[in-house]
Amino acid sequence: MIPLAQLAPGQRATIVGTVHHATSAVATRLQQLGFRSAASITAIRRAPLGDPTIYRVQDTELCLRRREARLIEVVPVAQG
Repeated sequence: MIPLAQLAPGQRATIVGTVHHATSAVATRLQQLGFRSAASITAIRRAPLGDPTIYRVQDTELCLRRREARLIEVVPVAQG
Protein backbone atom coordinates (compact mmCIF):
# COMPACT_ATOMS: atom_id res chain seq x y z
CA MET A 1 0.00 0.00 0.00
CA ILE A 2 1.34 3.44 -0.98
CA PRO A 3 0.05 7.02 -0.99
CA LEU A 4 -1.60 8.05 -4.26
CA ALA A 5 1.01 10.83 -4.57
CA GLN A 6 3.68 8.16 -5.24
CA LEU A 7 1.88 6.74 -8.29
CA ALA A 8 3.91 7.44 -11.44
CA PRO A 9 2.17 8.81 -14.56
CA GLY A 10 0.70 5.91 -16.50
CA GLN A 11 0.59 3.65 -13.45
CA ARG A 12 -2.73 2.14 -12.33
CA ALA A 13 -3.91 1.30 -8.83
CA THR A 14 -6.92 0.42 -6.72
CA ILE A 15 -7.98 2.80 -3.96
CA VAL A 16 -7.93 1.30 -0.47
CA GLY A 17 -9.13 4.35 1.48
CA THR A 18 -7.93 7.50 3.19
CA VAL A 19 -5.25 7.73 5.84
CA HIS A 20 -6.31 7.92 9.48
CA HIS A 21 -5.17 11.52 9.97
CA ALA A 22 -7.32 12.92 7.13
CA THR A 23 -10.05 15.18 8.50
CA SER A 24 -13.57 13.88 8.00
CA ALA A 25 -14.44 16.89 5.81
CA VAL A 26 -11.52 16.23 3.46
CA ALA A 27 -12.17 12.48 3.37
CA THR A 28 -15.86 13.08 2.62
CA ARG A 29 -15.04 15.54 -0.18
CA LEU A 30 -12.57 13.12 -1.77
CA GLN A 31 -15.23 10.39 -1.69
CA GLN A 32 -17.75 12.76 -3.29
CA LEU A 33 -15.26 13.38 -6.10
CA GLY A 34 -15.03 9.61 -6.74
CA PHE A 35 -11.96 8.66 -4.70
CA ARG A 36 -13.74 5.70 -3.05
CA SER A 37 -12.46 2.37 -1.80
CA ALA A 38 -12.10 -0.25 -4.55
CA ALA A 39 -12.21 2.39 -7.32
CA SER A 40 -9.73 2.02 -10.15
CA ILE A 41 -7.38 4.99 -10.61
CA THR A 42 -4.66 5.93 -13.10
CA ALA A 43 -2.11 8.73 -12.80
CA ILE A 44 -2.33 10.58 -16.13
CA ARG A 45 0.25 13.37 -15.94
CA ARG A 46 2.00 15.78 -13.59
CA ALA A 47 2.42 19.52 -13.94
CA PRO A 48 5.91 20.67 -14.99
CA LEU A 49 6.98 21.36 -11.38
CA GLY A 50 5.48 18.06 -10.17
CA ASP A 51 2.31 19.43 -8.61
CA PRO A 52 -0.62 19.01 -9.19
CA THR A 53 -1.27 15.65 -10.88
CA ILE A 54 -4.18 14.62 -13.07
CA TYR A 55 -5.78 11.28 -12.17
CA ARG A 56 -8.45 9.25 -13.96
CA VAL A 57 -10.95 7.78 -11.49
CA GLN A 58 -13.45 5.51 -13.24
CA ASP A 59 -14.34 7.69 -16.31
CA THR A 60 -13.50 11.11 -14.86
CA GLU A 61 -10.22 13.03 -14.90
CA LEU A 62 -9.53 15.04 -11.75
CA CYS A 63 -6.61 17.13 -10.61
CA LEU A 64 -5.22 16.81 -7.07
CA ARG A 65 -2.39 18.55 -5.31
CA ARG A 66 0.25 16.36 -3.72
CA ARG A 67 -0.94 17.19 -0.18
CA GLU A 68 -4.42 15.77 -0.92
CA ALA A 69 -3.05 12.81 -2.91
CA ARG A 70 -0.96 11.82 0.13
CA LEU A 71 -4.21 11.27 2.06
CA ILE A 72 -5.38 8.48 -0.29
CA GLU A 73 -3.93 4.98 0.04
CA VAL A 74 -3.73 2.76 -3.04
CA VAL A 75 -2.46 -0.64 -4.09
CA PRO A 76 -0.64 -0.52 -7.45
CA VAL A 77 -1.94 -2.87 -10.14
CA ALA A 78 0.73 -5.07 -11.73
CA GLN A 79 1.39 -3.97 -15.31
CA GLY A 80 1.68 -6.75 -17.76
